[in-house]
Formats: sequence, structure tokens, C-alpha cells
Amino acid sequence: MLLETTVAPKPPYSLALSARFGTDATRYFRDGVLTFVFEAGNEPARARVTQRPDGRLSMAVESSAPEEAFDRVRFVLAADDDHEQFVRRFGDDRLIGRTVRSLRGLRPLRTTTVTHSLLKAICGQLIQARAARLLEARLLRSLGTPAGDLYLPPTRTTFSALAPAQLARAGLVARKANALTRLSREWDVERLRGVGTAAAAARLERERGLGPWSAGMVCLYGLGRYEHGLVGDLGLLKLCSALLGRRAEPEDTRRLLEPYGEWAGLASVYLLARPIPSY
Repeated sequence: MLLETTVAPKPPYSLALSARFGTDATRYFRDGVLTFVFEAGNEPARARVTQRPDGRLSMAVESSAPEEAFDRVRFVLAADDDHEQFVRRFGDDRLIGRTVRSLRGLRPLRTTTVTHSLLKAICGQLIQARAARLLEARLLRSLGTPAGDLYLPPTRTTFSALAPAQLARAGLVARKANALTRLSREWDVERLRGVGTAAAAARLERERGLGPWSAGMVCLYGLGRYEHGLVGDLGLLKLCSALLGRRAEPEDTRRLLEPYGEWAGLASVYLLARPIPSY
């Protein structure tokens, strides 16, 4: 069943800015159209989204459970969020002010499952973003469920029945493979949707193989929370090193994000989008 609707996102909002780095095995952005697949009503669904000249978002969704499907699409797009306060508050910030003004419509695209954000976190630990995206795509194409030209976002059952060696053969190092299979068997991360951000982050950081950066990834992309920053991110470490004139430590990135308070997660995205200074 194909259903279409148009929604007005909370301004400022730019689909082009938000989707430009959002391509993975579950979605792509081409010629102004964001296409992605997911599950709704326990069945595969497919969405296509464009932004009209007046700023409204045109959504076309193929799903047997349209109400649930449209809710998931709005969540992925962060269409109902209001970050105008962030733009006003940090538009003149010494570090991200210029980036906020030039990319003011940017909001990070979210994942339709918390498990998918956990996969992104585990793949991205201590490696560059491009390498992490390639690794994630390789895992989903090897082990995921195809849906046309894309793959459904992973759920807990995607990895719970696998042996770590199967993930390792797909390219995940043994330590990360063990963490992903163990977490998938022992714990349903989707339940974090009903937990406050601080409690969710603390719960994640108690797990062996996870840490503040992984918690930040899950909070930002899986739960849609802007309060928890990407502490220890390699890009932020590089930025801190340039600002401090020495090799930065993860704690330096925590201090970098402290002034942004409840917007630390979104500030992380804007900090990573700014040029690295050279001194």
C-alpha cells in the first residue's frame, strides 16, 4: 500500500544537509530524494522523502502499517524536533558559530532501530568515519535482510543467533564481534527508548566493550537525544589537539562539549562539520 503525505518540519530544516552523510546499507540520498527501508507492523516498509521549495517534506511510504511507518519516518528525519534555541544560542559561538549559521538546517538522521545505532557505535570505535561506514555496510550486506536494493536495519535477532566468528569473517575484529553478539543475546537495547538520557548513557557505559562515545552514538542516532555528546570522537580529538597544541585525550573532548550543556550531542555534529583549525 502506497500512501503519501506532506509535513512541515520545525524550522530551520534542510533535508539536503541532514541526509548528505546519512547514506548506509539501509538508505541513500540521490537527486534530492531520501530513500530508506525499515520494518513497520513486522513487515518491510519503504519511504521516499523530498523537500519542497516551501520547506515542507513530501513523504511517500509503502507499508502495510502506515501509521507506524509514518511515525518512524518522522523520527528518522527529526522533523518534529525544534533546535531553533540551539541556533540562537550558539550562532555566535567562537567554535561553531560560523558552522551553525551556514548549516543551520542540519539535523542528524536517526536510525529506525536502536540496535542499528549500536552497530554503528561498535563499528566506529577507534577508526575513521569512512572506514566505519564501509564496515557497517559490509556486515549488513553479509548478514542482514535484503529489501529490494537496500537492507533492513538490524534488530536484536539479527546478531543474537550468530557466532562471533561469523561477524569476524565479515570484517569485525574479535573484540567487537564478541561485544555485539553478547549484548544482542543478553539485553534488548530497544528498551532504552523508555529511559532518560542520563540513565540510558550510564547503562550503556556499564557494558564491557562500550564507553562514552558509544553511548553518545546510541543516544544521538538511536534514541534521538541531543544531550549526550560524542566524547572521545576521533574528529573531536583531532580538533582538541589543534586547539590545545598537544595530543588530546578523551577527557579534553568532554571539556570541549561541557559549555553546550543539553545540546552537547547536536554540538558534536556541528563541531565535526567545521574545518579543523591549523596553528
